[in-house]
Amino acid sequence: MTVNVMSIIRNLLDIFIVWAIFYYILKNIKNNVKLALIFKGVIFIIILNILSSFLSLVTVKVLLEYIIEWGPLALIIIFQPEIRNILEQLGRSQFLGKHKTLTVDERERLVYEIVSACDRMSKEKIGALIVLERDVSLGNYIDKAKKVYADLSADLLVAIFYEGNPLHDGGVIIQGDRIICAGAVFPTSNSMKIDRNLGTRHRAALGLSEETDAINVVVSEETGNISICLKGEMLYDLSLDDLRMLLIDELKPKNSNDYDYVEEEVLYEEEK
Repeated sequence: MTVNVMSIIRNLLDIFIVWAIFYYILKNIKNNVKLALIFKGVIFIIILNILSSFLSLVTVKVLLEYIIEWGPLALIIIFQPEIRNILEQLGRSQFLGKHKTLTVDERERLVYEIVSACDRMSKEKIGALIVLERDVSLGNYIDKAKKVYADLSADLLVAIFYEGNPLHDGGVIIQGDRIICAGAVFPTSNSMKIDRNLGTRHRAALGLSEETDAINVVVSEETGNISICLKGEMLYDLSLDDLRMLLIDELKPKNSNDYDYVEEEVLYEEEK
């Protein structure tokens, strides 16, 4: 009887570990554009291999066998920088998600302060990069930046990015509703889709969005335009209303409902 119980526990533990590994990998695939592209390529080859067997496509089958045999080695050689970045990201990921779940009032205040700061910096053409951490930890960048640990406010954001401030060239990282650090340096994107006229801030914001699920808000120093980078995509030249709506939508908890959204709208109108 004891042997059977131990066997059941062992089997359950085995299944749980495999499930946890798959869940962790799939979760990070969703948050990483490069990892998602590699995953899609592998799935495509597997499906093609099954079809070639079913339809008796001999030539395709032989080629796919060579690809499957030597593919892993080729991926390691060709995508070595990307794989290193992916492994670093996996190491930075948080199993338990965000540091803090914000209430409706806290989310509304967070959005209000960021939008207010972006409004002022846009009018004065002060360049800025504001990063909001979500499920994927940015600890690696925080460690190398100047620690702030201050309550978020529009005045503080504007002061940090003011041209005379030595930290104005880097990015600000926000955890929950607090500014954790300033002067953070991020990897720049090599995407060919990005406008060549856009500078380092935009490329850094896009690069970070390709590797993490962070919300990246950019104010252009040259034009004053406001942009957001999410999931490897850049939404350029946003209005203040567009910025506010995007932030509210992205910051809502995954189990939020329409009632929360309506309540946020009411709070915002009262704040104005």
